[in-house]
Amino acid sequence: MSHKLAFIGFGVVGQGLAEILLNKKEELKQKEGFEATVVAISDFIKGSIYHPNGLDLNVVLKTLKETGNLENYPETPGLITGWDSLQTIVGTNADTVIEVSYTDVKTGQPAIDHCKAAFESGKNVVMTNKGPVALAYKELSEIAEKNGVHWGFEGTVMSGTPSLRMPVVTLAGNDIKEIRGILNGTTNYILTKMEQEGVSYEAALKEAQELGYAEADPTSDVEGYDARYKIVILANYIMGIPLNVEDVSCKGITEISLKDIEEAKAEGKRWKLLAKVKKENGKTIASIAPEKVDITDSLASIGGAVNAITYECDLLGPVTLSGAGAGKTETGFSLLIDLININRERKPVTV
Repeated sequence: MSHKLAFIGFGVVGQGLAEILLNKKEELKQKEGFEATVVAISDFIKGSIYHPNGLDLNVVLKTLKETGNLENYPETPGLITGWDSLQTIVGTNADTVIEVSYTDVKTGQPAIDHCKAAFESGKNVVMTNKGPVALAYKELSEIAEKNGVHWGFEGTVMSGTPSLRMPVVTLAGNDIKEIRGILNGTTNYILTKMEQEGVSYEAALKEAQELGYAEADPTSDVEGYDARYKIVILANYIMGIPLNVEDVSCKGITEISLKDIEEAKAEGKRWKLLAKVKKENGKTIASIAPEKVDITDSLASIGGAVNAITYECDLLGPVTLSGAGAGKTETGFSLLIDLININRERKPVTV
């Protein structure tokens, strides 16, 4: 049976997933028994369309490219246009909502309300928005459980690199006492550039912006706020620690100078912006801060815009995972991971 999807938001990430669903349609059907039908798309800027029998994704993407407005999709009997996001969530026959709307990370809205509406109407949610998971994890988890639906958010920490599912599944049985990570590719790119080419922080930031790694306003990245939300998600989901954003001390990289970089080199160390959470003597200590990491540390070798994370396990010792932390296809893939796992749980077990 086809898995019916409704997109809330259809920017770069949403379109990335749509392209994956098109390009891998037959492969997903053969290998996973996964078939998807997109029945609705609602975007604040690009308009909204819904058809209970499904939309043609090739036509959707072509219409958007040529006109910029989803509502120019060819007229079809049964097609509905003009619904807002909440109408699309509650009023459609979707099984799962793909929540990739533009969301205020400080409030988690409107994505928190989107999740609540979906769960309460019996729909699963998969998303890449950090805000709702970092700010309302307990509340939303309880609502999803109460309504017997799934909530997937693999892409909120390291895009398609499975920083959430991997430890929960393959490190099960370990007590993970500490998590340390390079969770922001922008800052890692800047620090790598400063070390390797001897350029100033300002010059490295400018290049990061030109390459699209940093926003015009890079505050969230360079001051550590982006990484702070991610370490809160890791603490809650993997370590079962009810950590709040305000519990995490936060310092960015804006004060790191070339002199600091050279001094670290002389000591056999390298600057990294580390996100850390640790259980110690019954207490939780969490921080975002630049640190001089010994060159032999597994995180020290991670250069450029790559992300990495180390899980300190009581049975296995330190385990480090690295990979892409952003990107259209990579983040679209993170949504696919969640969809495939929902599909696996929906499939009947045969003996």
